[in-house]
Amino acid sequence: MTDRLGLRERKKLRTGELISETAVALFLRDGFDRVSITDVAAAADVSKKTVFNYFPSKEDLVFHPIRDHVDEAARVVRAREPGESPVRALHRHFLAGLASGDPITGLADYPEFLDFQRMVMGTPSLKLRLMEQWIRSEDSLSEALAEAFGHAPGDVAPRVLAAQILAVQRTLTVRNVERMLAGDRPADALARSTEEAEQAFELLARALPAT
Repeated sequence: MTDRLGLRERKKLRTGELISETAVALFLRDGFDRVSITDVAAAADVSKKTVFNYFPSKEDLVFHPIRDHVDEAARVVRAREPGESPVRALHRHFLAGLASGDPITGLADYPEFLDFQRMVMGTPSLKLRLMEQWIRSEDSLSEALAEAFGHAPGDVAPRVLAAQILAVQRTLTVRNVERMLAGDRPADALARSTEEAEQAFELLARALPAT
């Protein structure tokens, strides 16, 4: 994607990435509430105004690295194989994430990931922002499901289906994160996590209609 951007756009993208990376490193080292935007600006060698131009709030700095995951479920549904149901496509995608150790499944134990999870879970404003991200994911997935099932965008059915699907994914991910924070290793937890994912998506497939 960056190859298609002009020089100015690429420079802006790199600046945003630098500010976010610098901020997250400071937050993890010193604590989210102890680091100010002024601290972030100084460490990134930019002005405070520049930070706010890219990120309206401190919470935006934290979630910038995982912003693309907001639309991930919708992308999976739209890119599914011919004849494959949305639930089946998401099931397959989640299992592939577990097998590859994708942090978005919660099955990762490198220090930065664990510290990030502790920071988010221990900071009320970050937990609230995470919930807002989940709502945006539901909006995005709801639109993709409406397309898949031939519903009008404003129908309630795609919204309900999206909420159920993402609730399953969140439950599985949170359980995996809890295992990692308790000291489990991904390789040791993989079989159990995969079994739970199989069970959860099977229940989901039974509960949801085909169209």
